[in-house]
Amino acid sequence: MARIVKCGLIQTHCELSGNEELDKIKQHMIEKNLKLINDAGRQGVQILCLQELFYGPYFPAEQNTRWYSMTERIPEGPTTKLMQEEAKKHGMVIIVPIYEEEITGVYYNTAAVIDADGSYLGKYRKNHIPHTHPGFWEKFYFKPGNLGYPVFVTAYGNVGVYICYDRHFPEGARILGLNGAEIVFNPSATVAGLSEYLWKLEQPAHAVANGYFVGAINRVGHEKPWDIGEFYGTSYFCDPRGQIVAEGSRDKDELVVAELDFDMIREVRNVWQFFRDRRPETYDEIVDLLP
Repeated sequence: MARIVKCGLIQTHCELSGNEELDKIKQHMIEKNLKLINDAGRQGVQILCLQELFYGPYFPAEQNTRWYSMTERIPEGPTTKLMQEEAKKHGMVIIVPIYEEEITGVYYNTAAVIDADGSYLGKYRKNHIPHTHPGFWEKFYFKPGNLGYPVFVTAYGNVGVYICYDRHFPEGARILGLNGAEIVFNPSATVAGLSEYLWKLEQPAHAVANGYFVGAINRVGHEKPWDIGEFYGTSYFCDPRGQIVAEGSRDKDELVVAELDFDMIREVRNVWQFFRDRRPETYDEIVDLLP
């Protein structure tokens, strides 16, 4: 009998201006996502991932210390606690991207992972932090992650997390596979004209190279007052063969759902023996040749 796992991705936009009161923005975005989480529950989604920094706009479009007030502790903070209740209510694993405060002044771009019984399993902190393009000033807000590349054993499968800019780095994607990930979720915020041509290239390549499923999430729309470009949605799932099996729209809030056959992982890996044939003893130059 095939091992089918129903998975979901939520893509949304923040129609409120970033000049609004932060509490108003946060409450609005949480309520919007709760409606889609309830929709996922009605459809029987078993593993669900929200988009990067889901309870606000993509505020790294500017450098402003007011956004530090959006941080929360994990798992003690109110958003983690709320999502634990939602996970338990729906019997659903939920990956929850949060702007995390470790201590005052030390902040991370993080995703909390909550199991289907509502228990907190742990967190992933974004390892690769961009500060390269106008409107993507993330080093102003986030320290690089320091928790490695954990894989979370959930009620429905082994889940890895990679966040946005991480997807440009194959090394961590490989470690997630070696750590046992069956599906890797990549909550993102990326705009047309910057990396759109890579959107459907890199992550299917990770899926093929490592023999796992990928769930890629991108927010939608234009966000004011910055309007750094169009967040073009098109969140999708791809399988271990690199084929896109479900895809969202470009311009609307949406829940993307796919039934994924996790037995395909063994089938594909038995054909393409990339883990068997890799030569880690020959790869020292990756870390030796530092710039």
